[in-house]
Amino acid sequence: MNYEDDSIKIQLKEYDFCEKEVENLKDPFETNYPILYILYNTDKKKMPEAYVGQSHRFDKRMSEHLKSNKKAMMKKIVMIGHDTLNVSAALNIETNLISCFIADEKYKVENRSQIKGSESHNYYDKRYYDEVLFPRIWTRLREEKVVEHSVDYLRNKDTFKLSPFRGLSPEQQELKEKVIDFCKRSLTDTENEHHVFFIAGEAGTGKSVVLSSIFKTIQDLAEKKADNEFVDFNQDNNYLLVNHNEMLKTYKSIAESLPNLKKKNFMKPTSFINGIDKGKRQQADIVLVDESHLLLSTKDKYNSFEYENQLEEVIKRSKVTIVVFDEKQVLKLKSHWNVDSLVEIKDKYPIHEEYHLTTQFRMKAAPEIVHWVDSFVDRKILPFPKVTKREKTEAEKKFGDEEFDFRFFSSAEDMRMEIKARNQKSGLSRIVSTFDYIHKKDGGDYLVEEGDFSAPWNRTDYKRSWAEEEATINEVGSIYTIQGFDLNYVGVILGPSIGYDAEKNELKIDINKYKDSEAFKSREGIENIDKVKEQIILNSINVLLKRGINGLYIYASDDKLREKLMTIQKEKSTWTN
Repeated sequence: MNYEDDSIKIQLKEYDFCEKEVENLKDPFETNYPILYILYNTDKKKMPEAYVGQSHRFDKRMSEHLKSNKKAMMKKIVMIGHDTLNVSAALNIETNLISCFIADEKYKVENRSQIKGSESHNYYDKRYYDEVLFPRIWTRLREEKVVEHSVDYLRNKDTFKLSPFRGLSPEQQELKEKVIDFCKRSLTDTENEHHVFFIAGEAGTGKSVVLSSIFKTIQDLAEKKADNEFVDFNQDNNYLLVNHNEMLKTYKSIAESLPNLKKKNFMKPTSFINGIDKGKRQQADIVLVDESHLLLSTKDKYNSFEYENQLEEVIKRSKVTIVVFDEKQVLKLKSHWNVDSLVEIKDKYPIHEEYHLTTQFRMKAAPEIVHWVDSFVDRKILPFPKVTKREKTEAEKKFGDEEFDFRFFSSAEDMRMEIKARNQKSGLSRIVSTFDYIHKKDGGDYLVEEGDFSAPWNRTDYKRSWAEEEATINEVGSIYTIQGFDLNYVGVILGPSIGYDAEKNELKIDINKYKDSEAFKSREGIENIDKVKEQIILNSINVLLKRGINGLYIYASDDKLREKLMTIQKEKSTWTN
């Protein structure tokens, strides 16, 4: 494949969407070739609408759309052709277009999702279509004023990354089909009142992406009640819950751009529970719970939760509950979960299924680096990871792929300068820290200070998610601003609570130096509570270290730990020279 600039080969034509124009479609590209197209209107009285599609019989497809009441209301059509397009490439670019249209926020996107068809499979020269042709098509659309923002900007947005139209891996697609089949069977089961599906997966396995795709498909299937096939799906009685403010912002933002998704169907668990108790809504049909490791497992008056366990209370109020869980991301005593706790719940509900996502998608790092990080979270400090060198493929050489950038810093300020440089080049690069610095919920500014480094931290009063705000390049994020989200490069400050035991050659956790007052609020029924507190701190490290797609930088506040990390990094130079 020739990777030279082929934007001149892209055929992009705009027509009025009407019967007269459709009847004149005679070009071979338009009658017998894979074509991408965009139907849209520019109604100034309300949010413009767009529909993205692909077809190998463009002329026939347009005639069909003219007969659709919804599609016929569109005013313009943009046809996109390229002489290398095949069916697989057209399907792939279609999903990229839809996800970028959602993130662009210029139109309400009228596409409906499907149970099948969203799986992202490999085909010849897929990277060319993903990383060369698609961006050039989008650039042409920007030049024609059809869309607004650049591909690089949109791909860094959380609404793009959580788009329900993102291509799923075979593992994720299998899970999606299993969940939707489980929902269908469960809603027709008159003998058992509650059904639960548990989804397990560590950070970076794409749990939220799958959940977003599942919920969109369920809501779209509910629209087909007239077909009688999905008569038991009730669009107004399904919910997606998440006990995470930043994630909730993203889900609601996506809902604003898509049909069949309403912001009222996305909420926090306590609001859902209390709303049913007060008679504001009836028992739910299908409830999806993202980040359920953040659910409360004890009473919490501050959050208006008066029961003992949020997950159990959600299940009691739902016919079907889909639960996404990672015990390594539990961050508070009042959300303390373990395997035994889940087993007890599973035993109460015999109609349940489980699925474990295993493939790591976020960190584009060699297995040796991922293993080092996993061992570090398990307290072990291994020698600097020795990545097995291999010859790059021709495609990797063409696309200029860089190695995952993994480094330790002796100065937090030096790390900040590197993060700023990465942000200037790639965007979405930020510094985050363990909760080892004072922060109060009084609206004031609090600082992370390490040597000559000083920056405000844990600010949460933004409309968009923390990492998407340009100003936060000068701040420090916490587990509460970044959990569940991606960064291109992440700089992690390990605060004073994380030290080093030289005799055991392992991390030493000092729970008395941890400043998250909410995390350690006492609760009954926990044995070995100091050990659990240590695990919460280790979980927070796990969350922070696994945010970066292309790079991870670490600075340790503790002198001994910083010296240890710098020592093993220096040892790296002896076997790389």
